[in-house]
Amino acid sequence: MENKSSLKVRVQKLGTALSNMVMPNIGAFIAWGILTTLFIDTGWLPNPTLNVMVSPILTYLLPVLIGYTGGYNVYGQRGAVVGAIATFGAVAGSDVPMFIGAMIMGPLGAWCIKKFDQVFQDKVKAGFEMLVNNFSAGIIGFILIILAFLAVGPIVSSLTNAIGVGVQAIVEARLLPLANILIEPAKILFLNNALNHGIFTPLGAEQVAAAGKSILFLLETNPGPGLGVLLAFAIFGKGSAKSSSWGAMVIHFLGGIHEIYFPYVMMKPLLFLAVIAGGVSGTFTFQLLGAGLSGAASPGSIIAILAMTPRGGYLPVLAGVFVATAVSFLVAAPILKADKSDGDSLAEAQAATQAAKAESKGQSEAAPAITEDISADSVQQIIFACDAGMGSSAMGASILRDKVKKAGLDLPVSNKSISNLTDTPNTLIVTQEELADRAAQKTPSAVHVAVDNFLATPKYDDIVSMLAGTASQTAAASSGPTDGKSDDSEIDLNYIDEVVFAYDQARGSATMGQSTLEAIFKNNGIAVPVSKAANSSLGKFNAENILLVTTIANQALVQQEAPKAQILVVDSLVTTPEYDKMVARMHK
Repeated sequence: MENKSSLKVRVQKLGTALSNMVMPNIGAFIAWGILTTLFIDTGWLPNPTLNVMVSPILTYLLPVLIGYTGGYNVYGQRGAVVGAIATFGAVAGSDVPMFIGAMIMGPLGAWCIKKFDQVFQDKVKAGFEMLVNNFSAGIIGFILIILAFLAVGPIVSSLTNAIGVGVQAIVEARLLPLANILIEPAKILFLNNALNHGIFTPLGAEQVAAAGKSILFLLETNPGPGLGVLLAFAIFGKGSAKSSSWGAMVIHFLGGIHEIYFPYVMMKPLLFLAVIAGGVSGTFTFQLLGAGLSGAASPGSIIAILAMTPRGGYLPVLAGVFVATAVSFLVAAPILKADKSDGDSLAEAQAATQAAKAESKGQSEAAPAITEDISADSVQQIIFACDAGMGSSAMGASILRDKVKKAGLDLPVSNKSISNLTDTPNTLIVTQEELADRAAQKTPSAVHVAVDNFLATPKYDDIVSMLAGTASQTAAASSGPTDGKSDDSEIDLNYIDEVVFAYDQARGSATMGQSTLEAIFKNNGIAVPVSKAANSSLGKFNAENILLVTTIANQALVQQEAPKAQILVVDSLVTTPEYDKMVARMHK
């Protein structure tokens, strides 16, 4: 068992290292994909003049960017420069796009200059530091570029050609759909970035150079399997899993954050069969109809996928997505219908998903939360950190950025991969619990907060409250009802004539919350109307028979506008167990 776990750790680390070289450069891949889609001979706007740029970008720019990034991940700017020099040797010494060579020479170049500095840094006399630094980087870069040109380039070129022939043989044998038997479970075990950006993106780019499109860009990014599962939960699910699935569909299908459906599958392990069936059928449809993209679609949003679809390719791509959705739904529906349990376990499944993610990183359990006192004086920037620095961490940064802005705080909120963190004082690092130790080791001078879920956690409101200096007031307000109206334990829907979601600027969250609660009420036969209103319009709802639903950050404004109304304070307007608790009390 230990060997199996160790193997998983090594695979995860390798995949993370590969994807961390590619993902920061996805913008360049997308730019090249758009250029290809528009200006090649079979593009939307064929242009021989602009088409001249397509091949040099693929041959030179993209591999050098990957090598530069790989070197930077190992040894900062100094490693990036030597890594780029070494990569160019592999590029010049081959006749194929040198992505694999870049992933080798970039980190190798950085490792060489790092080891040189470790040995000689303390031996350089004062005043000669710049001379030694420049010439050591130049000389080591020179040696590596010659080595890469004479050996690495030709060897990797032969290896790349062999891999290309193998992939083409699999495609021609119509066996590519079988890859989804491994891809779909691997995604839920958080190997999605390693698969998509570490393997499929470089191989797909080479296929685009030869054929103008590649099916490999669609294997992992297809949103159909996840959409089918979420749709099944929306129709046949129970409790908070059913009510939250509608919002999850929007985030998954349009936002491209596939991680949001992972807990739903973990909650009912038989649903692995649904996503596998959806993935296999979707890829079979892609292959049957000749679907492909001209560039990497990142994130896996239907919007990004359609943007990378070449002229005349929309029908095959959409057919594969919707066939995958339909098959996944048809497999998931009877599984959920046959479930005789009284409630759902979405919260437990979310915890299990986090545990699986932690295990895939070689941790037996999630690391404890790392927290310190947070104040406006001690924090000048907020950074969300995760393995890749994209996906759910980007969305978490967006959520907190909105809360910080509403609180009137002038603090930048960004997201990065842990490998790109630098130890900067007066920085607040927000990361997931299973990554907290790594983030703390990387940035010991920063303030750290660990959360279990980037997309829904009450800690964001706690952070904003502490930064705004209102932690004590918020704690007091949330620990007990104000005028007996903010504690949900005293809310009885039998005496409520209308529920109103109050919002300041986050109208979208209020709309999703309204839809969630309406679905819960409909499933339980409750005829209480649900609406939404801006804070400025709450005066007309200032009555004891009105229930206002709001977040901690917005609570004070709501109480000021409608002091007589009952108030339910929740962590998130979209997904919260408080709605189910209210309904359960009503039926007692």
